[in-house]
Amino acid sequence: MSAWSQSKTKKPLVVFVTGDHEYGSEATMPLLAAELEKNYNMRTIVLKSSPDQNAEENIPGLEVLKDADLAVFFLRWRRLPESQVKFIDDYLKSGKPLVGFRTTTHAFNYPTGHPLEKWNAFGERAFGAPPGWGGAAKHTHYGHKSSTDVSIIQEAAKHPILTGVDKNFHVKSWLYKVLPDFPAKGSTWLLMGKPVNPDTPEAINNPVAWTWQTAAGGKTFMTTLGHPEDFQLEAVQRLAINAVHWTLGMPAPVKWKGKININVPYREAQ
Repeated sequence: MSAWSQSKTKKPLVVFVTGDHEYGSEATMPLLAAELEKNYNMRTIVLKSSPDQNAEENIPGLEVLKDADLAVFFLRWRRLPESQVKFIDDYLKSGKPLVGFRTTTHAFNYPTGHPLEKWNAFGERAFGAPPGWGGAAKHTHYGHKSSTDVSIIQEAAKHPILTGVDKNFHVKSWLYKVLPDFPAKGSTWLLMGKPVNPDTPEAINNPVAWTWQTAAGGKTFMTTLGHPEDFQLEAVQRLAINAVHWTLGMPAPVKWKGKININVPYREAQ
């Protein structure tokens, strides 16, 4: 039973957990959150790395996850203390739903031998995504000069998350390599990405959005899209809003409330 269906008398609480160095999640996610509150009858809380997006060891307020109906993650290479990671661990074990964007595939980056090193595989545990980044993980992209053509996978065309999403659209995000081992077994692929101007002639298409289920039974949606320019597209905005509804067990919005004004600059990773 979904968090929404258990208590239709209250607005679901969606908690955003942000901090990614590069893609401005601390600016894009609050705009999505505001839209959910304004037009979709939800409550939201946005947590940010402190004192800024480059701070890798502190995200205040994670204890609110215990009250969340949905957790949305947009993280990159954090090294949070065990006391904070515990709130994320408890949430995962609760079987509640999750949504993840782009660099959340490599949300954590603990050094070899660190007691929390296993959290470097958070992407795999939470979203059926490749664990870690680069090296042995073999999880990289096709270069910052590339971009991606995205198309709906025909077999998934009627999935609620794709309601109103353009069949084909182009995004700034350079394509992440997740094949051949990911998305994990049991996933449902929704969108396929084709690299444009890749840095290697051996470039192949890769899934850019899928659903999955955690070991605890939590419904999850993951997309490797997330460049701030992506969020200027109605297709990506609708994808995100629909994913929030689907993971909560709610029907996709019958009527789209209109394009969201999202204009966040990209910055090179530090």
